[in-house]
Amino acid sequence: MTDHPSPTESRFAHAFEDLPDAQRDRVARIAEAMLNRQAAPPMKLEQQGEVLKISLDSDDLEIATLLQMADMGTSDSDFHKGLVGQIACLGAHGRKVDSDNSNFVMAVVRSVKPRDELEAMLATQMGAIHAATMMLARRLNHVENIPQQDAAERALNKLARTFTTQMDALKRYRTGGQQKVTVEHVTVNDGGQAIVGAVEAGGGGRK
Repeated sequence: MTDHPSPTESRFAHAFEDLPDAQRDRVARIAEAMLNRQAAPPMKLEQQGEVLKISLDSDDLEIATLLQMADMGTSDSDFHKGLVGQIACLGAHGRKVDSDNSNFVMAVVRSVKPRDELEAMLATQMGAIHAATMMLARRLNHVENIPQQDAAERALNKLARTFTTQMDALKRYRTGGQQKVTVEHVTVNDGGQAIVGAVEAGGGGRK
């Protein structure tokens, strides 16, 4: 007995075949990447009285937890538990919960591919700052008076600058603070001929 495709699968197959070659290639590549994802399953949040219940959308909680720890770049269960709780709280607003918001921050962490706990914390902050930036951008688009506009602009600018600072911090941490600087200089010989050269320095020192 062979399995027959569902109506949804059939519609997708026909739509896929009708695409131009370039679009079909792009769809195929992203579909393959999604199938090959090794990420942890998404979190599910539920408010039970005063307690925010955190679970993973998986039948095997142990494996799902290990995958989530791998996404965070940690083997420390205490660190994992603490960071997951902090990320989950980003999706809790009083009695309301927003699992999508917390899962977005987890996706940011995963995309950074943290190599240790410090990178995981910084990636979490980057996800949270981005979410706050988008909230302020939305608020700025709906201001009703000048004071509201000024307040939203100031907060939005601070958040945007913070995000770029975080990205710079992550880059410096990953490179060990080493920077390669090329300094152009001009030397004038006794005969009056100018020689233009480059001096390269690494890690803040001189060569």
